[in-house]
Amino acid sequence: MRISETLFPFLSELKENNNREWFAENKTRFQKEDKALKLFFNEITSAINNFDEIEKMKIFRIYRDVRFSKDKLPYKTNRSANWIRAGAHRRGSYYLQLEPGNSFIGCGFFQPNPADLLRIRKEFEMDDSEIRGILNQPDFKKVYEGFDTSDQVKTAPKGFDKDHKAIDLIKNKNFFVAHYYTDKEVMSSGFFEKVVHHFELVQPFFRYMSDVLTTDLNGESLLDS
Repeated sequence: MRISETLFPFLSELKENNNREWFAENKTRFQKEDKALKLFFNEITSAINNFDEIEKMKIFRIYRDVRFSKDKLPYKTNRSANWIRAGAHRRGSYYLQLEPGNSFIGCGFFQPNPADLLRIRKEFEMDDSEIRGILNQPDFKKVYEGFDTSDQVKTAPKGFDKDHKAIDLIKNKNFFVAHYYTDKEVMSSGFFEKVVHHFELVQPFFRYMSDVLTTDLNGESLLDS
């Protein structure tokens, strides 16, 4: 299973001709690429289910919602999907984006709700040793360079000490890890296996974070109450 060699040329041309007239003229090309991508993403689902359990896969549409956006370009120039883990005891999700020059995976917790965000921060305030051990595990660290830090509070969230030893973690608004791929990697015969392997590497991270988000600070389950 591999990415269609014509996907990136199509997306690159779309970027240069992001208008409805060009897209209508190339609708058959889009439908061909879309069909191949759905097969690829479905195979990813099957592979993840060998080590995890997926409740739902969502393939994001290529059509942009421009109703409330200043950017009125009608089409996205990437294709992407995410996979939601099954059950209340499994938290977190997987994401894959394919775009010339900007292909990556993301795994974890993007824009968690306020209760989850506070729970994660409180856990790291109490004990940051386990999460640091996971993030610094050699095989994991070869692929992921720690949490994405592009969205943080400036000093410390309300109620937290800005000098706390885990403030570098606590300041985050998101708790996900990412890995980027070159276009050559995406188009290689081993890309499918590489993505699946990289998704499998996050299992200890997902198990730990799921445990945090399904218990209180005393370790009592929130699922039984």
